[in-house]
Amino acid sequence: MLFGYNFDRKTLYIIMIVLGILLLFSLSSFSILSTILTLPGVIIAISCHEFAHAWMANRLGDHTARNMGRMTLDPRSHLNPVGLILLIFTHIGWGEPVPVNTNNFTKVSRKTGEVLVSLAGPVMNFILAIIFTIIFYLITVFSPDAILSMIFSAEIAGMSFMGLVALTVYCAITVNIGLGVFNLIPLPPLDGSKIFLPFLPYSAQRWLDEKQGIIYLIFIILWISGILGVLVSAPISVIQNFIFEIVGRVFSLFL
Repeated sequence: MLFGYNFDRKTLYIIMIVLGILLLFSLSSFSILSTILTLPGVIIAISCHEFAHAWMANRLGDHTARNMGRMTLDPRSHLNPVGLILLIFTHIGWGEPVPVNTNNFTKVSRKTGEVLVSLAGPVMNFILAIIFTIIFYLITVFSPDAILSMIFSAEIAGMSFMGLVALTVYCAITVNIGLGVFNLIPLPPLDGSKIFLPFLPYSAQRWLDEKQGIIYLIFIILWISGILGVLVSAPISVIQNFIFEIVGRVFSLFL
């Protein structure tokens, strides 16, 4: 999902793990419990994201991922332990990259195929966000007390069972939208770089390829400084509000 390029992963892993540990020690008990509730959404988001990459590649003629057992929803085939832990605690992480051989595409050009395969992951996350939003609205209809418990309980431990379910679903919505938006950022090694950069002039693509090391450094600095979070927070909020608005209107037609 995130790291499909050649670079010193060991160094980056060490940096991210240290940051993750520091953030973990800074969390309150409430934050830790909230983080645990995000786990189902995180696992589903990553697994479906990577499955979507594999499925699209297979549809376009490249069976590499399918032959390696990656065209599955089984989380064990897609989760990277370090990436999973960091996504839970730092909100930036990754799954095991899906292998794609663009030379095998038979239905589209290599460039178009790479764009479609890369786009499939974020699109899947947005679809999941819509599905979880529908589930959330169903909970509000059939168990309104659950929503009240989620909103007004001072502590997670004081929530009702359905309140915890509602909060878990809400976390899944946020995680999927966040993962979808984050991966659309046009910086390597994110999906967005493969979606948007192919449309740049060849000279620009070559320059960016030569400057990958610097770009990775910029990526880490943006993350550590919090600038990356600020950049994606606005579109995440806009998309989440839009999805809730649309699903809410649909529900109002039947209530």
